[in-house]
Amino acid sequence: MANPRLTTKAALRLLATPTSRPARSLPRLLQPSSLIQKRHLTGPYGYHQSKALTFSSFGEPADVLSLHTHSISPTLPSGSVLVRTLAAPVNPADVNTIQGTYGSKPPFTTLLGTPQPSAVPGNEACFEVLSVGQGAKGLQKGDWVIPAKTGFGTFRTHALVEEAEGKLMRVDREGLTPVQVATVSVNPCSAYRMLKDYVDLVGLSMQWYREGRDVSGGAWFLQNGANSGVGRAAVQFGKLWGLRSINVVRERDTPEETEKLKGELKGLGADVVFTEQEFLDRSFRDRLGELTRGGREPLLLGMNCVGGKSASAVVKALSPKGCMVTYGGMSRQSFPFPTGPQIFKRLRFEGFWLSEWGKENPEGKKKMIEDILNLMREGKFKESPVQQVEWNWETEEKTLKEAVQGTLAGFRSGKGVFVFGET
Repeated sequence: MANPRLTTKAALRLLATPTSRPARSLPRLLQPSSLIQKRHLTGPYGYHQSKALTFSSFGEPADVLSLHTHSISPTLPSGSVLVRTLAAPVNPADVNTIQGTYGSKPPFTTLLGTPQPSAVPGNEACFEVLSVGQGAKGLQKGDWVIPAKTGFGTFRTHALVEEAEGKLMRVDREGLTPVQVATVSVNPCSAYRMLKDYVDLVGLSMQWYREGRDVSGGAWFLQNGANSGVGRAAVQFGKLWGLRSINVVRERDTPEETEKLKGELKGLGADVVFTEQEFLDRSFRDRLGELTRGGREPLLLGMNCVGGKSASAVVKALSPKGCMVTYGGMSRQSFPFPTGPQIFKRLRFEGFWLSEWGKENPEGKKKMIEDILNLMREGKFKESPVQQVEWNWETEEKTLKEAVQGTLAGFRSGKGVFVFGET
């Protein structure tokens, strides 16, 4: 009988020796799959093996991304930590960054040992701390952390994070899943800020009630792209804060699918949901008048992520002194700022970029994330639907590239999220 305490080196020699005994009769230690699994987790001299999606030039993800394998030293620099990725969503901004069309561009370096200077895409993730270097404050093994700033580079199995105190934010993992934590810092935060920072809708609602005005509910806001991650978050925050929402979505392939989508949003707290066709139709003005009681309940905030004709319709719907906040342009159609509404309706037009807001308000961002995660724990806020893409050590490059490339394609049942298994 084989000795179950054989060393790994002895087991390898035994496997290399011809034998008539079938492999399935070997002890579990000697099974080839077990040996391969151990080899990819830790390399020679304790070096940790890692994989990352990288790109060295801008272009379509399917064309420029490649899966790069590298080693991470077991000796951590002072103030650094080693983290393992648990989940990492793929956002449209990540694809735009790879294409070179986003507002900021990552630096290309050879720190990972790539043949050409390269960057790792991805802004959001939930990491688990594996080991902590001397002098790294506030973190310990087993903690869950997220990037404190954008541009981290999250499409990787592991990361060595130097000066970790300023780059990672610890979160309380109690009652949460890795996907919930990984998806909290972009879409929900964007909705949270836009509903709070441009028009004081909560304050307006309270003023109406204090004055005893004849209103049928809280203040109104309107948004296109309401089925997006930001849109779904805005619906839920609006409901929690006593606001009312008018939501616009694209028609689905069949009327039944469109009605199903409307029902999903209403289930989250949407007051009314219109299709783009209904929103752009001339009859919408009358329907809006019915909702706002002839303008006695003004519509003062519009959130635009589409552009083109849809953005123009948002402008027409806003009440005097209203504000339209633009945070995306999914239609890729230009939108001219109309002179008449700016003068005669005294409308404001603002742009919102969460990355810049976070840089200017690091403590505010931390408190906001903690607030949203608490709402998740309490069951008062639901993350958007996701399509999980499993990333194990054996996952092929093609699978990962296709997941990134497909982010901007057509109707999707949910946001793509890399969920990491045995890496």
